[in-house]
Amino acid sequence: MAKRIAAKITGVTGFLPPRVATNADLEKIVETSDEWIRTRTGIRERHYVDPGMAASHMATEAAAQLLKNKNVNPAEIEMIIVATVTPDMMFPATACLVQDRLGAKNAWGFDLSAACSGFVYALTVGAQFVGAGTHRKLLVIGSDVMTSILDFRDRATCVLFGDGAGAVLLESAQSEAEGIIDFMNDVDGSGGCSLYMPAGGSLHPSSHETVDKRMHYVHQEGQQVFKYAVRRMCEVASTLLERNGFTNRDLALLVPHQANLRIIRATQERLGIEDSKVMMNIDRYGNTTAATIPLGLRDAVNEKRLKKGDLVMIISVGAGFTTGGMLLRWAY
Repeated sequence: MAKRIAAKITGVTGFLPPRVATNADLEKIVETSDEWIRTRTGIRERHYVDPGMAASHMATEAAAQLLKNKNVNPAEIEMIIVATVTPDMMFPATACLVQDRLGAKNAWGFDLSAACSGFVYALTVGAQFVGAGTHRKLLVIGSDVMTSILDFRDRATCVLFGDGAGAVLLESAQSEAEGIIDFMNDVDGSGGCSLYMPAGGSLHPSSHETVDKRMHYVHQEGQQVFKYAVRRMCEVASTLLERNGFTNRDLALLVPHQANLRIIRATQERLGIEDSKVMMNIDRYGNTTAATIPLGLRDAVNEKRLKKGDLVMIISVGAGFTTGGMLLRWAY
């Protein structure tokens, strides 16, 4: 068994902007159909921000609700990590904006970019600070406004994504019956060309040319992403279970990244996990990138699918390619 990290999730919340975009709505702006989207992705609807709402606003809404639910004063928070690929701006970090809006005057923080694996990476990083005893209360947030980087002329990608945020509170774990057991994260940079946004960074700074060439949108090679995601999610999940002395039968819930129903089902089948043990909400939210896993945890709590002591696996693959997996005992 790997060395246990003395950190646990003690609360989770999410925020979804009120505006809902159904498949029928997308039929009006791109050549697609409800049947095409549902059969290929499993998505029925997703949430979109209204103009003026950014990643920091959604992150703040989720975090503020979390602190209210847990009766935690913002001044008690010592660190804020925001996982996002759609920050409000290049700098300052989204975490700085969230810290100010929350009034978390004693917190420091930063953004973390790992696309769809961002939340798992951020949770891994945050857990080190809590587990080391240097921080007592820490916020980990996943927030993405994917509509800000979608090309609504590209029917293969624009139907996949939605906007949303999710947040968890991390605190120290006092016993081995609760908290984070193990994690496994990796990167295969050779997959970077299969899922990326070409412009907006130092390689291709914003210009009339980059805008005209539609380089500020998501570009994806779907088949490559699908194959890699299924393979690595299965490999990482299997490794985490095996090296900690568990089998698929020990899992109470698998919370996979919600990228595509076919990816989730293929992963589930290879791992041999029954439907009742797999969290899915992609039909309602689409792919919210760094927010999918905390939103999945929130929904699992609201649906009473989690109880204290349950063995939970979270798993994701994202642009990079990045892979993130974590095994934990649910703490409440």
